[in-house]
Amino acid sequence: MSSDITMASMSTYAILGCGSVGHAVAEALVEENKDVLILDKDEGRVEALRDQDLNARTADIRDESIAAELDDRDVVLILSPDVEANAAAVEHLRDRDEDQFIVARASDPVSADDLSELGANVVINPSAVIADSALRALETGEIEHKANQLAAVVDNTDERLAILIHRGPDPDSIASAAALRAIADSRDIDADIIYEGDIGHHENRAFVNLLGLELTSRSAVDLDDYDTFALVDFAKSGGPPAEDVEDRIDIVIDHYEVEMGSEAEFTDVRPNVSATSTILTKYIQELDLSLDHEVATALLYGIRAETLDFKRDTTPADLTAAAYLYPFADHDTLEQVESPSMSPETLDVLAEAIRNRQVRGSHLVSNAGFIRDRDALAQAAQQLLNLEGITTTAVFAIADDTIYLAARSKDIRMNIGNVLEEAFGQIGETAGHSTDASVEIPLGIFTGIETSEDNRDTLLELTEEAVRSKLFAAMGVENSDSNGN
Repeated sequence: MSSDITMASMSTYAILGCGSVGHAVAEALVEENKDVLILDKDEGRVEALRDQDLNARTADIRDESIAAELDDRDVVLILSPDVEANAAAVEHLRDRDEDQFIVARASDPVSADDLSELGANVVINPSAVIADSALRALETGEIEHKANQLAAVVDNTDERLAILIHRGPDPDSIASAAALRAIADSRDIDADIIYEGDIGHHENRAFVNLLGLELTSRSAVDLDDYDTFALVDFAKSGGPPAEDVEDRIDIVIDHYEVEMGSEAEFTDVRPNVSATSTILTKYIQELDLSLDHEVATALLYGIRAETLDFKRDTTPADLTAAAYLYPFADHDTLEQVESPSMSPETLDVLAEAIRNRQVRGSHLVSNAGFIRDRDALAQAAQQLLNLEGITTTAVFAIADDTIYLAARSKDIRMNIGNVLEEAFGQIGETAGHSTDASVEIPLGIFTGIETSEDNRDTLLELTEEAVRSKLFAAMGVENSDSNGN
């Protein structure tokens, strides 16, 4: 018999030990018109099985002789609750036939290992199977319950729903908010996505423009026009919501804990997933919404961006959500979003960063001088990561009396977010992940000197030395003078 036989092609089965588990398996196989032989040492049980027109006979599965009687069986399922008897049966069958497909029942991890060592192809532990089934049922029931709760809060909106996302929103924030707005639209509730700051980074702007996502600046609205408030992927802002809305929050959905002064009516915070887009995708599925291409594309890109295209902290839930979204997404638009054109200023910033780079081992730190478009720093940090031998980059510059720094890392031993927090957490606002982080530092706090046109060069020189020193120290590398080529 070939070991390449698949379960679909196997047609003859034997079940050794036919208690409740064996009986359930036997009935399922017979319903599929499989040829099933049942062996059990309990004569009364065997008689009852025969009364059900099942092919059963009395035998002790410990008996070495029964192995020869099962030569014509493709698959042997050893399902007795007596694990020692199961082990004996596996051993006897393997001594006679190396290729027979054997499924054996264990009672715990130790007996499972023993049965595997004896030659069982598959080992099952009923208690573990029941536990897994219970957890899946719990997860399914919980998401259904949460979806109904979310829908109820949305339905209670009398005027409009305000969906608040963090300052300078990224794709995960924007996509998650778009999904919640789609849920509101499906329930005839008007909703607006409200952001603070700017939509930075060329990819993010391309993302919003190409998908036609409508976002509203906080400065352009009167929050008194809204009676329901949601925080979606808001925690990255690094603090609680503004005082004028903090006590009015009804909905919180995030994959990081949000600092809140009061409890929201609905909260779903899941640190065990890597993207808020993953959470909203589950709600879209549970509420059985028709997903348009724009929202599907946004959610898929949100997950991909947050996990660095599934290379950073990706969970099974993220992958499952992405697989669900994939057929609905517009992949031509995704390609356009992921490959935006580089502005002339970004090229200038990259050139300056290359010229001023200093390298310690595989770590690169560079000063891009004075800039207008601070989002160019992130692109420069990402591009410099492609240099040979470089695993971590940090590019900083001065704009509007503030030091801006963007960092990237592909070194699995380093959490670049923690590095920036250690170096600048006491004097600046840090944000990010283990592979992608940033910091903003008021220039006056950092240098103790007020900015003016006359001292720009002095400030830049002081900043350059201090930032490099702090960064290399936090990275754990020597701050000796070296330039990389």
